[in-house]
Amino acid sequence: MVQHVYPVRKLMGLALAGATLISFAPMMYSLSNTNPLTGAFFRMLYALPFLWFLTVIWTSEDKRVGLEKWLAFVAGIVLAFDFISYHSAIDWVGTGIATLIGNSQVIIVTIASWWLFGERPNKAILLALPVVILGLFFISGLGDSSAYGAKPRLGVIAGIFTAVFYSLFLILYRYSNRSLSPATSLQLEATAGGTLGLLVMGLLPLQGLNIEPIDFRPSFPSHVWLILLGILCQSIGWVAITYSLPRLPAAHTSFAILVQPVLTIVWGVLLLGEDPSVQQKIGMGLILIAVICVTIMGAVEADAE
Repeated sequence: MVQHVYPVRKLMGLALAGATLISFAPMMYSLSNTNPLTGAFFRMLYALPFLWFLTVIWTSEDKRVGLEKWLAFVAGIVLAFDFISYHSAIDWVGTGIATLIGNSQVIIVTIASWWLFGERPNKAILLALPVVILGLFFISGLGDSSAYGAKPRLGVIAGIFTAVFYSLFLILYRYSNRSLSPATSLQLEATAGGTLGLLVMGLLPLQGLNIEPIDFRPSFPSHVWLILLGILCQSIGWVAITYSLPRLPAAHTSFAILVQPVLTIVWGVLLLGEDPSVQQKIGMGLILIAVICVTIMGAVEADAE
């Protein structure tokens, strides 16, 4: 019995450590004072050499075929779009709200998995959808003169795009890791895909979409925050999550997934002084409740099977 429990506890500790590290990512981006595309590109770029180093020193058998490896790379390209949307949402409505909306991906992933792969959705999804929509309405600041954020309505729209792109990324990333391959290799391939995608977007004239080009001039302390973001969150945090979550029971996984957005909200309030209005807090509460219900119900049904 002890031999079985210890690995689960160890994996759970690794998952929680990874989720905690990732929870600081929005704050580090915000403190870098860079535009969304610049922050996204350099957090990926600075992660690459560190991930390559981890891949070299932690060599293990990679059972994936060529298609699975390319899936991780393509997932990274999708993640590039996710980061641009996510960083824009952070700029417009704050780290806590942006992260919470983005993590409503659990609802989109559940529906997409049902539609694409025939995976039966849990019953909570029927209640969660209207609750999330109502929460988004409250967060958007419509009829709220004290709404927090530079552009709360645009922030909600960017957050919705974040959830959609993040959902697609997670589905592709999941299917690139069906053989439980080395986490460092997966993250290196996904990060390489994201870096390339962001570089291409940085060379395109996207100002009409409110997307500023990449600023390639290194500045202090902006790039210090981006280096920390690339190493601690993009590399160590994601490798820990990638390794631990597929190996944990569903109930443990659901709890670990919920830690990151909750901690990000806490850091936003305590460290960045974010103060959403009462109406926005109600909206955040509604979305959080919906995400918790879908996540926990999914875990219960998975364990029951």
